Amino acid sequence: MLGLNKVTLIGNIGTKPEITKLEGNISVAKFSLATNEKYKTDKGETITQTEWHNIVLWRNMADIASKYLDKGSLVYIEGKIKTRNYVDKDGKTRYITEIIVDSFIMLDKPPTA
Repeated sequence: MLGLNKVTLIGNIGTKPEITKLEGNISVAKFSLATNEKYKTDKGETITQTEWHNIVLWRNMADIASKYLDKGSLVYIEGKIKTRNYVDKDGKTRYITEIIVDSFIMLDKPPTA
C-alpha cells in the first residue's frame, strides 16, 4: 500500500528567510513558522499553544520567499515532512524535522500605495 506524506500549515514566519546559494546557483531558503492553537480550560481561561516548524524552500520558491516574506508574514504552506540527521561539533548525532515546501501562498495584504 502506498503512503501519503502531506502537510498543510497556515502560520506566521518567526524569522526572516535565510537564503543560501548552492553549487549550480540553486537557491535554498529556510525559516521558522509558528502555528497557534487556542482552547478554553474548564475554568474558562483561553490557552494558546504555539508549535514551531522548520521550513525549507528550494529554487524559485526560495528566491520569491527571500524577496517578499519577512518576520511576521502570514503564509499558507503545503509540503512534506522530512527528518534528517547530522553530527554536531561534540560528535553527537542530532535530528531535525523539516517541512519541505511544494507550494505556498502569501496571505498578508499587499501594502497600499
